[in-house]
Amino acid sequence: MNIYDVSERAGVSIATVSRVLNGNPNVSEKTRSRVMEVMNELGYTPNVFARGLGLNTMRTIGIMCSDSSDPYLANAIYYLERELRANGYDSILCCTGTSLENKRQYFDLLLSKRVDAVILAGSKFIEMEEKDNAYLIDAARDLPIMLVNGFLDAPGIYSTVCDDHSAIYHAAARLIASGRKRILYLYTSRSYSGTNKLQGYKDALRDGGLPIRPELIHQCAKDLHAARSLLLSLAAEGLEFDAVMTSDDSLAVGAVKYAHARNISIPEELAIIGYNNSMLSYCTDPEISSIDTKVEELCITTVKTLMGVFGGGDVPGKTTIAADFIQKQTTNF
Repeated sequence: MNIYDVSERAGVSIATVSRVLNGNPNVSEKTRSRVMEVMNELGYTPNVFARGLGLNTMRTIGIMCSDSSDPYLANAIYYLERELRANGYDSILCCTGTSLENKRQYFDLLLSKRVDAVILAGSKFIEMEEKDNAYLIDAARDLPIMLVNGFLDAPGIYSTVCDDHSAIYHAAARLIASGRKRILYLYTSRSYSGTNKLQGYKDALRDGGLPIRPELIHQCAKDLHAARSLLLSLAAEGLEFDAVMTSDDSLAVGAVKYAHARNISIPEELAIIGYNNSMLSYCTDPEISSIDTKVEELCITTVKTLMGVFGGGDVPGKTTIAADFIQKQTTNF
């Protein structure tokens, strides 16, 4: 018998059951009575460790990411766990995939483990439909929700974000200033971060006096082979481009492979810019110019903000960190 059974039988969310267990005043007496009645019916007794040994804390933080094999997210997990450990907190990691159902199930699992806060690593946890974010807003009434490079404006939710719009905007502006006029943009998703990057690209074209051409904007799976194949297909259809910007280094690697397959010189004939300045950007020949999104600083700031929340301090709901452009061998500004 566990908290899921209580939640299902009582017809309330796990977050509500958690509030009843915590004695949270933001629960109606009717709901509280119903939950207590169900716990008695089922013979459910909260685990003593989940109750924090009477201290109302287990000094444990839940971390969620969509894909731990992604180099960016893998680094984020490492830095988050390092900083939490340095502050005396353990962590529980859940790799959720991208479906909303899975994300909600893993989130409820962490709540059932009585974590002191939940950190969502990456921007794919914020949905386009407001109703799909209700479970986060609801839970944030009871425990801090920390977003690493995602943003949701609600009480109890704290965001640390990279200025993705400015990062892409300034990199694209440099390409335009260097004479590139047909800049192809590859992106992986329409997440909060992905949307800001795409808008930065469009704004740079507009301000640089270039048209926004839909045929130069393409979504692609986060896979270097998929990116290479897509570019080869576009070129075979007669599309001309003199630069490729990507929302992730994996796509930029695919662009390098595309250029090699067609004997196109880099950067003379084709400039390439990646994103995240991951190890992938150093593994090609030539090495890929990329945007450093400061993942370590994002994670350090996230944990520092969380400690401020625990300490009752006045902390900002959103902190923005500037990215850096790392010039390597695929651009010649």
